[in-house]
Amino acid sequence: MNRSKWRNVWLELVASKLGLLAVFILFIFSLGALLAFLSPHDPNQLNVGSRLHGPSGYNWFGTDDYGRDYFTRALYGGRVSLLVGFAAMIIATSIGVAVGVISGYFGGRIDNLLMRFLEVMTAIPSLLVMLLLSVFLKPGIGSIILIIALLMWMSIARIVRAETLSLKEREYVLYARASGQNAWGIIAKHIIPNLIPVIIVGATNNIASAIMLESSLSFLGFGVQPPNATWGSMLNNAQGYIVQAPFLAVFPGLLIFLTVLSFNILGDVLRVGFEPKLGRR
Repeated sequence: MNRSKWRNVWLELVASKLGLLAVFILFIFSLGALLAFLSPHDPNQLNVGSRLHGPSGYNWFGTDDYGRDYFTRALYGGRVSLLVGFAAMIIATSIGVAVGVISGYFGGRIDNLLMRFLEVMTAIPSLLVMLLLSVFLKPGIGSIILIIALLMWMSIARIVRAETLSLKEREYVLYARASGQNAWGIIAKHIIPNLIPVIIVGATNNIASAIMLESSLSFLGFGVQPPNATWGSMLNNAQGYIVQAPFLAVFPGLLIFLTVLSFNILGDVLRVGFEPKLGRR
């Protein structure tokens, strides 16, 4: 990929205060999740005598209904939520890129078949798919990642297909085909490298979507099982104490909101950096 595009991305990021703030927030949240073990509190240690205590110098986010330190649980919960987001993004992006490139490059019956399958998958309500898959899969991080990935690959497949249809008509691709180069070699050498900006922007948006879906699954009780926590499961547990201890919902809700918003802002900065002629939305 042209180095000038990366330079444009860097200049766009440096010039964007919101972009820099988004990167800073994501860095702090990621660092906190990685260093969660440094917390002096055990995230699963029960202390019924300290249940539902408000935020203080000792318990920064207060304690939950079992007396567990809420800040520590938020750190460990962020580790799971971010892990699910990144892992699901990688799987969904890989599937979407493969389907989009094959469909767009080869066209014909292959394109029709893959696009009809994509339309069927898109037409099925996400909640129904989540409920059905959660019945057949054992609860756990692996199952959540698989469910989310299967719900997210369609959007990036459409984008990649559209871009591939354009790229395969470029002169250098037509020349490569006329010179007898293998189709898979052309895809690897000419198509995929020029799709990198589209893939990066799509992947950034997919992370935000994955975190939202993980939160939804955990909120519905199909996520990581107790006593382990995610931000979504913490929100779910906070339902019964929304009046008595509103901070139980405020903190995980705010963490989810800031993370998703930061990824969306970063995705917008990348989009403008890679394709400056499109401008900001």
